[in-house]
Amino acid sequence: MKKYLWPSVKLTLLLVVLLGGLYPLLIAAVAKMAPGAGDGIKVTHNGRVVGYENIAQKFSDDKYFQPRPSTVDYNAAGSGGSNKAAGNPDYLKTVQERIDSFMVHNPDVKRENIPTELVTASASGLDPHLTPAAAYVQVPRVAKLRGISAGKLKQLIDANTQEPLMGLFGLSTVNVLKLNIALDDMK
Repeated sequence: MKKYLWPSVKLTLLLVVLLGGLYPLLIAAVAKMAPGAGDGIKVTHNGRVVGYENIAQKFSDDKYFQPRPSTVDYNAAGSGGSNKAAGNPDYLKTVQERIDSFMVHNPDVKRENIPTELVTASASGLDPHLTPAAAYVQVPRVAKLRGISAGKLKQLIDANTQEPLMGLFGLSTVNVLKLNIALDDMK
C-alpha cells in the first residue's frame, strides 16, 4: 500500500498546484489582455455605461427592437436555458405564449414569418444578437411608433449588422443594444 500511497499524494499535490493555482492565473492573465480586460466590453452612450456588448438587455417599450426572450429575465448573475425538450408541453405552452404576445405587438407580421429566435430563448438566456431577418420583421412596428420610414430602419439594421468571421464562421448578426442606441440617435 505504501508503494501506491506516496505517488498518489504527490500527484494530487502537483495537480492541485497546477490546476488549482497556475492554470487559473494563466487564464486570468490571458483575459486581462482581451478586449475589456476580462470584465466585458462596456457599451457607453452619452458618456455613461448603458450595458455590455455580449449581454442582452430587456427592452419593454415597443418603440425599440426586441431581443430574444430570456429564461433568466436578462440577469447576467445566473445565465441558463429552460432545459426543456422541444416536445415538452410546458415548453410548447411558453413558446405559444411568446408567439401570441409577438402577434399582439406586431400585428403586421404573419405567424409563419416570425423567426424562431424571437420566440425561443438562447441557451444562456443572455444572447444579445439577432439575425438581420429577426430585426427586419420588427421594422413595421418600430417605424409606426417612431414615425421613421421602414427604408431608413432597414438601412440602420444593415449598418449595424456584423458579418460572419472571415465571411465563413457563424451568421450575420445584429447587436440589439447597439441597434437601439443607434435608433435613439436618429433624428
